[in-house]
Amino acid sequence: MASARILPLIIATALLMENIDSAVLSTSLPQIARDLGSDPIHLKLVLTTYLLALAIFIPASGWAADRFGARRIFRWAIVVFALGSIACGLSTNLWELVAARALQGIGGSMMTPVGRLIVLRGVPREGLVGALAWLTVPALMGPVIGPLLGGYITTYWDWRWIFWINIPIAVLGVILAGLYVPDLREPEPRHFDGLGFLLLGPGLAGFLTGATLLGLNLASPPLVAALLIGGAGLTAAYIFHALRVAAPLVDLRLLSLPTFRTTITAGTLFRIGVGASPFLLPLMLQLGFGMTPFQSGALTFVSGLGAMVMKFLAQPLLRRFGFRRVLGINAVIAAVFVLAPAFFTPVTPWQAMMLVLFVGGLSRSLQFTSINAIAYADVSAERLSSATSFSAVMQQLTGTIGITLAAMMLEATGALRGVAATDLGNFPVVFAAIALMTLTSAIAFSRLSPKAGATLLGQSAD
Repeated sequence: MASARILPLIIATALLMENIDSAVLSTSLPQIARDLGSDPIHLKLVLTTYLLALAIFIPASGWAADRFGARRIFRWAIVVFALGSIACGLSTNLWELVAARALQGIGGSMMTPVGRLIVLRGVPREGLVGALAWLTVPALMGPVIGPLLGGYITTYWDWRWIFWINIPIAVLGVILAGLYVPDLREPEPRHFDGLGFLLLGPGLAGFLTGATLLGLNLASPPLVAALLIGGAGLTAAYIFHALRVAAPLVDLRLLSLPTFRTTITAGTLFRIGVGASPFLLPLMLQLGFGMTPFQSGALTFVSGLGAMVMKFLAQPLLRRFGFRRVLGINAVIAAVFVLAPAFFTPVTPWQAMMLVLFVGGLSRSLQFTSINAIAYADVSAERLSSATSFSAVMQQLTGTIGITLAAMMLEATGALRGVAATDLGNFPVVFAAIALMTLTSAIAFSRLSPKAGATLLGQSAD
């Protein structure tokens, strides 16, 4: 079996592809909107559709890995993601691009959680924090490379090329997975919860699609209302169903574990706030400050650079201060740096903006590493596939919600001020709102036990 470093690095090939794609696309959205003749705010559909497809299909990823083998599912997921990338590059209008992003999302829904499951099962528990840090190092190259690459391609070439760069990475990932990833599977996989899938998938899709379409004038009000009400009803029916069956698609009983429950509740608040920033910053810098995509990317890439640096510091900090203290205090620090761009102006020195984004990247990376590790501290081996699916679903849902809320707040603020949604004066209000949401997560994190996650750090839990 691959070592605790080699295995995460191989799995991270897929995360690298996914994160480059996301970072590149965020930087290029204003130019894509112009080329497709669409409103930049409408282009949030390109981001949220991908996240929504992830949330719908991720619940089946754990069962598929147990049933067919994690290596096989992981390799096929990379192939599907690559096919979606090709379709994105060939898109000629908004709806074709949205459909292609949905195909990418189906591949991503199996790629990332199954990859994480391979690491969780293939690495000893005492080495888990370090392994998860190594897992995300290549993936963090995405936010570093993505804004620069996307900005350069969009400014000097054609934005369609941003999707073709996934193809060589996908080929490399398929080859490495076939050579080195162990074929982990459960000898007796749990029964697939078909009814749960039919309730939860359409429920999440309906509700979040309705929420995303609010205020866009792309669908009639009765249709939006039907999506919201129908989606909420199906999701409520799933909750009732999940608490009555032995092996539900997403096991809500995992919330009885204090560490897992905190990562879901507090982690959701944190990710909603932080997840809106990559959507807001390129819009503000390009449409508000008049920067080119390359200039914008040359600023925002330092956030990813800070995140990469922190991966080497996270474990020593957690060993020194413990999960509760790090998560509680760092949530406050992260909120400050989420708020900071509200004070950027077109005359703010670029050095000051880069410093703020770099330190913000450090803080967010520490928080994400800590959340991702402690989530599984008290999860037994036989429940890992359910836990990874549950956690991954929530991560993608919060990303969708963060982008949707940010877009709605831009539109609402613009309407109140009598200006366009992307008017520069709207952004400070929205940054303040998402910073407040990030700040509230500190309260829930502070309620963790002082010894929470101690076993992950090689310490006694007594």
